[in-house]
Amino acid sequence: MLDESEAASTVEGPRLKHVMPTAAHHLLSDVPEVAPSELYDTVQSLPTNAVKDLLSQEICARCIFRLFGVQGRIYSCSLLSSSTMSCIIGGSTDLDRDTMDSCFRKCENLSSSKEPKCDATLCSLCLGILQFRFSRDTRPLLKKNTPDAMAVLIADTVRKDGHQIDSFSLEVSVPPVILENENGIQSYMRTKYGAEPWFQEKLHFGRVSTKDALKFSIVYPLENLLGYKSSMNSFRIRLTYGHSNSSKEARKCSDGDKSCKRIRTGVDNRVGVAYDSMVSHSECSDSFKVESNPVGEKPYNSMLENESSESCGMVLEKVIEPCHFTVCCYRAPIYFGGRYLKYSRNVSQTRWIIDDERMGEASVEEIIGGNILQKCHGDSYKFHAAGREDIDVRMLGPGRPFLVEVQNARLVPSDLLVKNIEKLINNLENKLVSVKNLKLVGSHGWNLMREGEAEKQKQYAALVWISRPLNDEDLQSVSSLKDLKILQRTPIRVLHRRSPLEREKIIHWMTIETVAGSSQYFLLHLCTQAGTYIKEFVHGDLGRTQPSIGSILGCRAEILQLDVTNVKMDCFLPS
Repeated sequence: MLDESEAASTVEGPRLKHVMPTAAHHLLSDVPEVAPSELYDTVQSLPTNAVKDLLSQEICARCIFRLFGVQGRIYSCSLLSSSTMSCIIGGSTDLDRDTMDSCFRKCENLSSSKEPKCDATLCSLCLGILQFRFSRDTRPLLKKNTPDAMAVLIADTVRKDGHQIDSFSLEVSVPPVILENENGIQSYMRTKYGAEPWFQEKLHFGRVSTKDALKFSIVYPLENLLGYKSSMNSFRIRLTYGHSNSSKEARKCSDGDKSCKRIRTGVDNRVGVAYDSMVSHSECSDSFKVESNPVGEKPYNSMLENESSESCGMVLEKVIEPCHFTVCCYRAPIYFGGRYLKYSRNVSQTRWIIDDERMGEASVEEIIGGNILQKCHGDSYKFHAAGREDIDVRMLGPGRPFLVEVQNARLVPSDLLVKNIEKLINNLENKLVSVKNLKLVGSHGWNLMREGEAEKQKQYAALVWISRPLNDEDLQSVSSLKDLKILQRTPIRVLHRRSPLEREKIIHWMTIETVAGSSQYFLLHLCTQAGTYIKEFVHGDLGRTQPSIGSILGCRAEILQLDVTNVKMDCFLPS
């Protein structure tokens, strides 16, 4: 296994703002606040009788907005609450400015206090998520109450994690029971208000998901606190909400209990499938796009046609405990590509431990991957190479292509820093390994590695001893062989870990270079198909490789040293 060491040095480069409470207040003051008149007009545009009905079922203001398909910055309004909504719909139904001003003077006084007034109960639809109330760690109930306070909590977590960022993407996971609740309330609304003129206009075409409503609420203040815009990015902030009710229902369903639904909706169990998948939006400006019909959620017009009239009198269960909330940030893997050379015959390609004892003095993956990980301040790394050589085989010539995959890098290095990493590895005191053409590559690096991998050719130089003197006829007979087909059974030395198979391989060409002062030693240069066992091709492996150098020359042949001199692939060569 890899030695997944932790980076401990200080992160260099651009840093994230330290969000102190006073600084956060100053930063958030730069976020354009939703005007009270806009909130007033939005609430007044909704059917009063339906809004009162939903409020009576302890559904929060943001859930009411999303049920009616409201989108945009309005969700981030700090004044938005059930009490504000009740105040607005309780006033004049026309645009009575005196009523509105009186209402918002009261609301603004509440929002400017140290303890803003929040809903008395947890929302029975979103389980408190859009009220910014949740449990965390050992604390049973935390009340952030406003989008701004929630954004400060998230920004502080990002800061503590030490990531260098230039933008971010939000991912949200919510309990599947929320979708079931939504389907039930939608059926209830259709049954009770389906004949109303506003239903087809506002409710029939789809609601905003809890995930997108949460993003609408916090993305704008979060952009201001972090100092960067939200977009599709390798750096992700993941908000995860879990609830005990969902877990209990999942167990009931797995036990075959048909009563596993929390609300009788007439919809089958497919409603929760894949709802927990990651969702990240692509814009967070005024053109912010949402997924109003996420994976696993059936379109409303088709779904509601199958709803049972039994849900007409349904009442959502009272929510006693909030969701458990966790926030984590991570970066998608980054990839370094290049070619490595190995100069030692006592260095394995990957870390090699047998019975708690290290084989060899080091490994290529630790020398290269460990130094890259340290500079990127990542959690771990994975080393991938285009083939491998034995511990006692050197890798020379232009080198072997490799990829290093760094998990959750806090720092994305610049081109200059990549060159410095290459110099650092190449200037190590022991000189066991060096790298060439190190560069940052995207995930397409995998494609570069795989292209032609099965067809690639390798060149070798082998120091060979034979049991008789070498003559001119030997040189001619060996060099005349082109595209020689050989059959190799799995070598004896690897039978304990490889399947016993017979493989056909091709030796494309061979030449012999004599060694001055010796008639029984020579250098064998050859080009072969990838996957050829070179050692066995020389000595024959007790007849398991046919033909072999020994059988071609009609004598005993032994290989003393082997070097890989070229891996003929196009990837990661000098540009």
